[in-house]
Amino acid sequence: MTLDLTQGNTGKVLLKYSLPLFASVIFQQLYNIADSFVAGRFLGENALAAVGNSYEVTLIYLSFAFGCNIGASVITARFFGSKNFKDLKTAISTSFLMSIAVCLILMIFGYLCSPMLLRLINTPENIFNDTMVYINIYTLGLIFLFLYNITTGIFAAMGDSVTPFIFLSISSVVNIFMNIYFVTALDMGIAGLAWATFICQSISCALSLVVLLKRLIKIEHGVGKVPIFSFRILKQILVIAIPSTLQQCFISVGNIIIQGTVNSFGIPVMAGYTAAIKLNNFVITSFTTLGNAISNFTSQNMGANQPQRIKEGYKAGFIIIEVIAVIVSILYFIFPQFLVSLFITSESTDAIKSGVEFFRIISPFYCLISIKLITDGVLRGCGKMKEFMIATFVDLSLRVILSKVLSLIFKSTGIWLSWPFSWIIGMLLSFYFYKKLSKNNFYIAVQ
Repeated sequence: MTLDLTQGNTGKVLLKYSLPLFASVIFQQLYNIADSFVAGRFLGENALAAVGNSYEVTLIYLSFAFGCNIGASVITARFFGSKNFKDLKTAISTSFLMSIAVCLILMIFGYLCSPMLLRLINTPENIFNDTMVYINIYTLGLIFLFLYNITTGIFAAMGDSVTPFIFLSISSVVNIFMNIYFVTALDMGIAGLAWATFICQSISCALSLVVLLKRLIKIEHGVGKVPIFSFRILKQILVIAIPSTLQQCFISVGNIIIQGTVNSFGIPVMAGYTAAIKLNNFVITSFTTLGNAISNFTSQNMGANQPQRIKEGYKAGFIIIEVIAVIVSILYFIFPQFLVSLFITSESTDAIKSGVEFFRIISPFYCLISIKLITDGVLRGCGKMKEFMIATFVDLSLRVILSKVLSLIFKSTGIWLSWPFSWIIGMLLSFYFYKKLSKNNFYIAVQ
């Protein structure tokens, strides 16, 4: 079910390609949102805080999975766009080998360093053990997370955004029911939430690998044996993967530091922040996924040497993401109490108040961060990773510094205020780099 992004009406092609990806990220986020929902509703405020605390650590794992996904996706898309199917197959096998090696290192790191990280962010003693239980089970399933991310990245690179959506929609819905069953019927507590995610991710991984293998067998690559591994292609993948991983790591480390600041204000603020940040990350991840769609669109057209089509794709992507951003901004600003209350019982009034305040401050600025993320997609697709990193690092650094400084003046409200300021500066930097790249007709030396 591949789609050639180098042909056809730009707006229609991009919309057809992007919508299943956008729908996929909705179901992807259901994994984490389901955990928080079940924890808050069936296990209480402390359990919700423990899940939120775990999430900041697991984001480090997701950073590396994301980097491997983007590196594999962008390079595979470039070979697909140029119709170089032999190198495409080598890029895929090289990506899998790379991701397995990274995953094994991270699993060792997770088991050895998680307690230290939890102490670093001032995890309260009454939720420490529950947090460790969740993280340890999550770490055990990392191999499925990594292989699944590589597989979906490759599907997307070849223009297939529907297959990942099918797998995600099924596994995410099943995960919700398994969460509730493990927690209520089997009384497994926090461990039940983690095991439900583990099982669903492993099944999704296995099914996606089978479908990808069948599809690759059908692709004709010309004469000659296809190498399983290539240092030349690995280098190209790493040029994209390392900065993308660092970007997400910066965000994860920044979030851990911010989580530490949040933790200093007590359990109610932690619980409110957990509910709010899950809903916020749902939005940001949606925007990032649309940015990834633009990356693959850009990369395919780079391979096909069609720079004008990249400009058209950016304009079309800009319109799509802004329409979504406006809708989400209105919903989150008008109905924050309803949204936060999905995760927190009505008795936890201070927690609900914190979550509502968070959204009232940041939701009007979703239209700006969406511009940054769609613009970052073009920069990444063209391989302009230095510019991409600068904009990201400035954005995150400002957020971390301001959250510390403003919290001393405005308490927890000061933490929430750091988001809009950093988003504005990051957006302006990304757009500046895009305009420079556009003037140079998106030139990049592909080795």
